[in-house]
Amino acid sequence: MKIGLVGLGRMGGNIARRLMQAGHQVVAWDRSDEAVQALAKDGAEAATGLSDMAGKLADPNQSSRAIWWVMLPAGGPTEDTIAEIAKLAKDGDVVIDGGNSFYKDDIRRSKMLAEQGIHYVDVGTSGGVWGLERGYCMMIGGDKETVDHLDPIFDALAPGLGDIVRTPGRVADKVDQRAEKGYIHAGPAGAGHFVKMIHNGIEYGLMQAYAEGFDILKSKNSDKLPEDERFDLNLTDIAEVWRRGSVISSWLLDLTAIALAKDEMLDQFSGHVADSGEGQWTIDAAMEEKVPANVLTASLFARYRSRVEHTYGDKVLSAMRFGFGGHTEIPQ
Repeated sequence: MKIGLVGLGRMGGNIARRLMQAGHQVVAWDRSDEAVQALAKDGAEAATGLSDMAGKLADPNQSSRAIWWVMLPAGGPTEDTIAEIAKLAKDGDVVIDGGNSFYKDDIRRSKMLAEQGIHYVDVGTSGGVWGLERGYCMMIGGDKETVDHLDPIFDALAPGLGDIVRTPGRVADKVDQRAEKGYIHAGPAGAGHFVKMIHNGIEYGLMQAYAEGFDILKSKNSDKLPEDERFDLNLTDIAEVWRRGSVISSWLLDLTAIALAKDEMLDQFSGHVADSGEGQWTIDAAMEEKVPANVLTASLFARYRSRVEHTYGDKVLSAMRFGFGGHTEIPQ
């Protein structure tokens, strides 16, 4: 398939590369000409702008839909870009938002584009800077026909079965077989980003649990404790042993272990922990649905607090964010 990919940042560029490795064609554009040229060296067709991309995506035989994939920050950049694409796209074209947009924006955009005969698909994408190597977990929203049409793209981007043990009890004819490959059709427009939003809210809670645990471990040598109750614990070794056979092993723990192995004090991190919005949206959804979310709410508020007063646990959070997403929170 031929895909026009707009936005070649930490994830967009690697999504394009993984697609090309699977034999798909990519027309690429970004405001950074350097990013465009770097991808062109890897085999992409460079575009000079959205109008130029429209021409390069056009099918003279009108036998296939043009596919526009947007990988930009949520809000203004994505909104403005999709509005511009809407002026250029033709009846039957597909617009994919693979960023972290708010799901209600997806519902609105889908209705708007449908009036022009343009299909809209939202793809909640998880995988961070490791996606080129590991593949991307994708949660997809949109109409079934369009999502099925795009399946070769999603299949190429997904991790695949890999060596993960298959879940006992899954009945083949009652479940989506794509889930085992690392992607699902979650539902209509907005459903993909809604599921990804909750994924990120859970991520906040898991990260906060690790951060607080390692903070308690580090503080066990505090002079506030009786001398015979102080332990000088090796956090690097603790993270490593927990990775192997422990019930709390995870990729987040792997990333924590990597960071601690480089510097147990995590001095390269400020502990000023940002949030990208999904945590707050998750709490907003919980409030709308009247669902208690004690842990997730506390983890979001902990990030707010980190911008005023930092702890060692906040540095652990920063280390994990850098590990999976390349988010840089350096000391000021």
